[in-house]
Amino acid sequence: MAQATTAERRTVIDVRASRRSLVGGCVGNFIEWYEFGVYGYFATIIAANFFVTEGASDLEALVKTYASFAIAFFFRPVGAWLFGRIGDRIGRRPTLLLVLVLMAVGTALIGLLPTREVVGAAAPWLLTLVRILQGLSAGGEFGGAVSLMTEHAPTRRRGLYGSLQSFTVALGLLGGAATAAVLASLLTEGQLQSWGWRIPFLLAIPLGAVAVWLRFRIEETPVFREATEEEVGTEVSSADRPAATGTGAAIGLGILRLMGWSAAGYTFLVVLPSYLQVALGASFHESLVAGVVANAGFAASILPAGALSDRVGRRPVMLTGAVLIAVLAIPLLNLLQDEGTTTPVRFAAVFVAGAVVGLMAGPGPAMLSEMFRTTVRYTGLGLSYSLSNAVFAGSAGLIITQLIASTGDEDIPAYYVLATCVVSAVALATLRRDDHEHPLPR
Repeated sequence: MAQATTAERRTVIDVRASRRSLVGGCVGNFIEWYEFGVYGYFATIIAANFFVTEGASDLEALVKTYASFAIAFFFRPVGAWLFGRIGDRIGRRPTLLLVLVLMAVGTALIGLLPTREVVGAAAPWLLTLVRILQGLSAGGEFGGAVSLMTEHAPTRRRGLYGSLQSFTVALGLLGGAATAAVLASLLTEGQLQSWGWRIPFLLAIPLGAVAVWLRFRIEETPVFREATEEEVGTEVSSADRPAATGTGAAIGLGILRLMGWSAAGYTFLVVLPSYLQVALGASFHESLVAGVVANAGFAASILPAGALSDRVGRRPVMLTGAVLIAVLAIPLLNLLQDEGTTTPVRFAAVFVAGAVVGLMAGPGPAMLSEMFRTTVRYTGLGLSYSLSNAVFAGSAGLIITQLIASTGDEDIPAYYVLATCVVSAVALATLRRDDHEHPLPR
């Protein structure tokens, strides 16, 4: 009887630890992608305040804004490697706390920066330096959060647990879009341009305080504790731990499997509002509402996709998403470009675009987690995700706007998404059918 009581108590503790890990893993993702969305949705205003020079067009300033965005993205792999090494050695919990503090501080700093009108040419450099700090901290977020969530998950629920990371991404983007839309409704264009754009970034201070408190309550994962104890017991050198056989190849394969998700997600969920405004002449408010609708579609499909992948496997769900995006990219964009398309139909189109991306984003975190053993999982997850996002998401705005400016071809976003999803579909086809049925590699 006493044994049964002890077992029940352990089960309760495990369930509580698992729930706390989900909340603790999600809060950092929310702040990261909230800022990501805010920066994207206010890209035209940020361009005007930091990058517009005399004689330059609005499109040129927008390209420079996205260039600063892309530079910061390329520091994410550095952060993924740095914090991944720390997280694979000392644990997920302390590393994620450090990452969260740096992320919140970096976001708040954007809201305090002087504009070009105040400090001249120093303004864009200051913005870029802060974006680099954010890039470093954000690079350490994904690998640790997904490791934390999937290592606490039961074997046949990793897809659902991991999908909560992607779901929080959608919530963060929705939060950023909704905040921007509310401000655009409440403030005049002049107020928004002058000081209103700072408000969403300064909100990172209270958000960060709550998130730090929640992360203090999480526990280290039992999978990491067991793996660390095993290595200590067998006297494995810490210098040997990151060099797992096949880790480099797994990271490369992970990038290929993620590139379609990265490119389509950023193009449809973040770049599209600015594209509608600059290239298609939509109003600022209409473009923001389109961003909200696209992210609502994204959020709606993520959790069902993650749960479905626990039943049928990661491959069929993610492969279906990649193929659908490749097939629908050009028709959906052409529908948006058609002057005869009504506003409700346009919103339906962006909703569908977001929902299809969710088919890849839902199972994606669990799929990556199953590719790496415990003592390199934080690093492997972080590098795969950050490198894919640096190249195919962080550069998307720059690539798309620059190509449109130089060619005049308004179909560039669709071609970009189509090409990356075709490559991802090929890489996803190599997934094994039964990875979701086995424990995580130790």
